[in-house]
Amino acid sequence: MLRKNIFMIGGAIALMIVTSTVSAALTPNDIARLSADLTPMGAERAANADGSIPAWDGGLKNAPAGFKSGGHHPDPFPNDKITFTIDKSNMSQYADKLTEGHKAMLNQYGDTYRMNVYPSRRTAAFPERIYQATKDVAATAQLSQNGNGVTGAVIGIPFPIPQNGLEVIWNHILRYRGESAKRMIGQAPVTRNGTYTMVMLEDQLFAPYSLPDATEAKLNNVVIMFKQRVTAPARLVGQILLVHETLNQAQQHRKAWVYNPGQRRVRRAPNVAFDNPGTASDGLRTSDQLDMYNGSPERYNWELVGKKEIYVPYNAYRLHSKELKYKDILNPLHLNPDHLRYELHRVWVVDATLKDGTRHIYKRRTFYVDEDSWQIVAVDQYDNRDQLWRVSEGHVINYYDVPTLWTTLEVHYDLQSGRYLAFSLNNEEKYTYDFSAGLTARDFSTGSLRRAGRR
Repeated sequence: MLRKNIFMIGGAIALMIVTSTVSAALTPNDIARLSADLTPMGAERAANADGSIPAWDGGLKNAPAGFKSGGHHPDPFPNDKITFTIDKSNMSQYADKLTEGHKAMLNQYGDTYRMNVYPSRRTAAFPERIYQATKDVAATAQLSQNGNGVTGAVIGIPFPIPQNGLEVIWNHILRYRGESAKRMIGQAPVTRNGTYTMVMLEDQLFAPYSLPDATEAKLNNVVIMFKQRVTAPARLVGQILLVHETLNQAQQHRKAWVYNPGQRRVRRAPNVAFDNPGTASDGLRTSDQLDMYNGSPERYNWELVGKKEIYVPYNAYRLHSKELKYKDILNPLHLNPDHLRYELHRVWVVDATLKDGTRHIYKRRTFYVDEDSWQIVAVDQYDNRDQLWRVSEGHVINYYDVPTLWTTLEVHYDLQSGRYLAFSLNNEEKYTYDFSAGLTARDFSTGSLRRAGRR
C-alpha cells in the first residue's frame, strides 16, 4: 500500500529504491539547489499542490522576550484551532496520509483515540553555521564501511539530498541538537489500566560533531556523548549510564559504561545497544529506540521508499506545557488526545528489514523522517511474524532559543499488550532542555561517572 502511494515532488528528485550503500558526494549543481528550490537542509522549499503544507519561510528563530533556556517554551500558536479530527469512523478518507501505525491505533483504540489535525507550520530552523556546514560537507560526505560509518563530514547534515535509506538514517543520527544540553525528565511505563510508577532521569548531552571548530581528526570518532542518571524511584536511584557514540561504527562500536551504586563500580556496558531493553523501560523500549533511533545501522537493510505527505505529531507546545500535570497526559492505552497536535508534513519513508543471519526483536521497521529537520517523527515496528507490534511517535517542538527541532516527548505503544512507554515527560519539572549548560567533554569521562556516583 505504502509503495503504491509514494508522493513524488515534481520529478525533481530521483527517489531511488535501493539497498546499496554506495553513495557519492553531491555535485556543485546539486549543492546550488540548497539555496534555490530546496531549503538549506534539503527539504522542498515550496508549498505542496493545494497549499495545505506551506512554503518554508525560514522557520521559527526568535524566542519570546524574557524567555531563558531551560524554561517551558510558550506556544507560539496559541490561537490555532483544530482543522478537523480523524477517528475510526472517518479514517478511510485520510488513509493515504496515515502511517500504518496510526491506522492500527485508530482501529484498535477507536473508542478513545483520535487525531486532532491543526494547520501545518514549518517551524524547523537551525543556526546559519549549520546551513553553511551542510553545503560544505555535501561536497565531501560519503558512506563508509558498507554504510556503518560516514566520512568527509562534520557539523552539517551529510546527505541533504539522500540517495538511499542509509543516508537518511545517518542524517537523523548526525542532525544538529545544540552543542550541549541537560534536562530533568520522567519516564512512565503505563499499564493497560493506566497505572504507572514514574522513573525520574537526569540527562546530559555533549555533541563534539556539532562544535564550531569540529574536524574529523578532533572527533577521535566520537560524535555525541550522553550521560543519564536515575533519580527516582528509590530502588533505582544512583544508576548512571555513560555513552560515547561513534561516527565509524565498523571501526569502533559505541562505548558505554554504567555506574552501579550497590557495587560502587564503573563497568563497561557493551549490551547498551540494539534490542537490549532501554534503561528502566519495563521492556517497552529497546536501547536503539532512544531518540527514535540511535546506534549502528548494521543489522538492517535500509530501503528508501520515497517521500510522502503524512499526518505526524508536530509543534507539540501544548503537550510541552507546564500547565499540564502528568495525570492530564497519561491515559489508559494511549496519551490523552486532547493535548496532541498532528499536522500534514512531507516525510522521507525508509523501510528497514532485518538482515539474514542477524537478530533483533523487530524484524521490520518503517521510519517517517521529517524533511525539514531529519528528525524521525514516527516509526512502525513489526515482530518476527510480520505483525505490527509497536508504534512510536516523536512529538516535536522547535526549541527556538537554539534554534533546533527536537522531541519534547517520545511515546512507544505496544499494540499487543495495550501498554505504552512515555519518555521525557517534563511538564512538572523545574526545567526542560537547558542548552546553556556549558558542558564539555570532561563532564563525560569515566572519571566524571565515578565522581557523580559518589555524590
